[in-house]
Amino acid sequence: MIKFQSNVQVIKFEVLKEVAKAAMEDRLLQDYKKLPKKIIKGPKPRTRCCIYKERAIMKQRVRAAMGGKSNNKNIIEVLDIACDACPINRFTITEACRGCLAHRCSEACPVGAIYHVGQRAYINQNICIECGKCRDACQYNAVSDVMRPCRGSCPTGALTLDEDKTVVINDDLCVQCGICIVQCPFGAIMDKSFIADIIDIIKHSRGNTKYKTYAVVAPAIVSQFNTEFFKVVEAIKKLGFYDVIEAAEGADLVAHYETEEFLEKSKEDGVMTTSCCPAFVKYAEITYPQFKDNISSTVSPMIAISRLIKEKDEKAKVVFIGPCVAKKAEAMREDVKGDTDFVMSFEELYAMLVAKDIKIEDCQGDFNSKATPNAKMFARSAGVTEAIKNVIDKEKIDVDFKPVTCNGLKECDKAFKMLKVGRLNGNFVEGMACVDGCIGGPVNLIRRKQNAKKVNDYAKESKNVNGDYIVGESKKIDLHMHR
Repeated sequence: MIKFQSNVQVIKFEVLKEVAKAAMEDRLLQDYKKLPKKIIKGPKPRTRCCIYKERAIMKQRVRAAMGGKSNNKNIIEVLDIACDACPINRFTITEACRGCLAHRCSEACPVGAIYHVGQRAYINQNICIECGKCRDACQYNAVSDVMRPCRGSCPTGALTLDEDKTVVINDDLCVQCGICIVQCPFGAIMDKSFIADIIDIIKHSRGNTKYKTYAVVAPAIVSQFNTEFFKVVEAIKKLGFYDVIEAAEGADLVAHYETEEFLEKSKEDGVMTTSCCPAFVKYAEITYPQFKDNISSTVSPMIAISRLIKEKDEKAKVVFIGPCVAKKAEAMREDVKGDTDFVMSFEELYAMLVAKDIKIEDCQGDFNSKATPNAKMFARSAGVTEAIKNVIDKEKIDVDFKPVTCNGLKECDKAFKMLKVGRLNGNFVEGMACVDGCIGGPVNLIRRKQNAKKVNDYAKESKNVNGDYIVGESKKIDLHMHR
């Protein structure tokens, strides 16, 4: 049994489990309206003012778990009833105010929200637009800034407030990294789930006789279930998947092809960034469009292995299982659409296993891992860099490889700023949106520092140290490895 790290996770799990169970029993369309009452039994509320509000919120959670609003193209949704509209005055003037003669704070305010009484300045919160100009103007640093957790976590400023102070997502700025999902203490932001669709494609395969369904698992999965990996693989197969394949096999492909691409870039004295993290790619496209051509055109490991599977089995259906919200969006990108059919989170995987009463610890079997150690370490920060360097060293390529590893979007932003002014000390940028890499992803079941060690330990167990096993196969069938 997984020990969840917050009540938000517990509630989300309950919703996903009930939706999965209803879909498995072919009663979801008839019963989905009953699920809020089934989950919130009453008569007393758990956390809100009354069970009626809790059930109204639960209705929105169930909708998100069934694919969300059809008119919302974003993978991330705000559950407006759940939003507390955090009654936090972002800017307040503290005791450090000296009531100075300059009055720079009120002079800087564009809406006249600052007034003076006696020897103190005050902010009229009914007028304040939270622009922060008073804070920047005050020479005493007397203006405190308290950000709402969701807005404070967003790296692109995509979260704004409506007139009721309920959070709103600006889709033009959102990179779908999912950090706001983790940071909202009320669980008012949720990723759409396609768990019902995944259950449907497994069912319609008729026991994998009509077509085969493949589960592609991200390497971060070894840090999640506190048991041997082969047991997790067997548990996933019991859900109805024909086979389980490591996304790390796709990482072996990416390491090779991205190295080739880097060699071409280096001949032009150019800088190349990685492309395996979809939130990082989206961030670069939105925030620094002038560097769009610097992003590697090599597809991500998820897309690479999905294409290889479908090249060998054209009827195949592929479901990626990982810790990433942005992967759900990546699967829908026009330049790779159709390669990976659906994406499921570790949270959703666990909900499916519990809904079907599959106990991982009781599963037996074996699993022959083909992926190399470096490919498995794509799951953590600096893993891609190490894999590229390994290819360069193994093939004795004479090239000046100067990597810059960016752990989280704040560091990515710094790297792009340095690139913009021509002061980047490197020619290869590894960008990861999540701090620590995929092991720090927002829809992991467990986020902890030990996750990196678990990934490293699993990588050391790899018997195959050479990625040629899959690169040669891809070249034989002329696999298209670019967006």
